[in-house]
Amino acid sequence: MTTLRFNLPTLLTLSRIVLIPFFVLSVYQHPVLGALIFSVASLTDFLDGYLARRSGQITTFGIIMDPLADKFLVISALIVLVDMARLSAFVAIILIVREFLVTGLRVVALSKDIVIPAEMGGKLKTTAQITSILCLILVGTVFDHLPIDLYDIGTVFIWVALVLSVFSGIQYTLSFWKKI
Repeated sequence: MTTLRFNLPTLLTLSRIVLIPFFVLSVYQHPVLGALIFSVASLTDFLDGYLARRSGQITTFGIIMDPLADKFLVISALIVLVDMARLSAFVAIILIVREFLVTGLRVVALSKDIVIPAEMGGKLKTTAQITSILCLILVGTVFDHLPIDLYDIGTVFIWVALVLSVFSGIQYTLSFWKKI
């Protein structure tokens, strides 16, 4: 495992960070474009890890930056949704605190050469978060003509993400203490 190597997985991780300002700048005036940029950035999360494992290009840089890039993207979206009055600040704060807690534990573990891999609860939480964020961004757009209420769906998924966030945060904390 190397520290830094510019390969496709690393470039995908960095592209997620680069896309954040474009997402934030576009989402207010052009929410469909903002949702598209958020979707592309979210897809890089799946692709970078998959490609790194498949090609054996796992690096220390990637192990640290991949979850950080994810957190930057999701936290940016949560803040935007609070600002747009589509998400409670309380829910956003709980989700953000969990992200910092888990990332902090993983970095401390990594400093001791212990890798705490992503667990299924965390992956399900991420899927629920991305779904909720996209639904809540698209409220009030051309998609309002669909026979479904995107706000209600987004709200349900954000609460699912909140529950999964708490449980997976507990899982990561227990895993951290067992390995340390």
